[in-house]
Amino acid sequence: MSEEEKTFSIELERLHDYQFNVDFEIPGVGELVTDESEPVGKGVGPNPSKLLAAAVGNCLSSSLLFCLQRARAPVKGMRTKVNGRMRKNEKGRWRITELSVELSPEVDASAASHLERCSDIFRDFCVVSQSVEQGIPLKVSVTPSP
Repeated sequence: MSEEEKTFSIELERLHDYQFNVDFEIPGVGELVTDESEPVGKGVGPNPSKLLAAAVGNCLSSSLLFCLQRARAPVKGMRTKVNGRMRKNEKGRWRITELSVELSPEVDASAASHLERCSDIFRDFCVVSQSVEQGIPLKVSVTPSP
């Protein structure tokens, strides 16, 4: 593995119905239960669409925070709201057609110029949003368990 490439993995195990246990394979980090929304699932955990929205929102928030901290602009707090839009495609299948992300960092008025500069550049450093916008090639295989 070169310095130009990294890998990562997670593992999901079905609990029952549409509920899965997600193991992020990080020591000390608990597992996460996911579930499809009703009427398919019971909605006892976030569904895949919400996980994608969380990943995009978290990555953009971290990128903006990193830029502001590098500029020595103290950030007192930050809230991020992600709204998703879904529509049925020509085959009648639901697809995420848009994610709108609103980032609200709490910074002093003295940091306004830093916030303006970071607002111009932070998106380029978000691994997840840039990958989603470019389209991520998927390699999918189905291998029956013994």
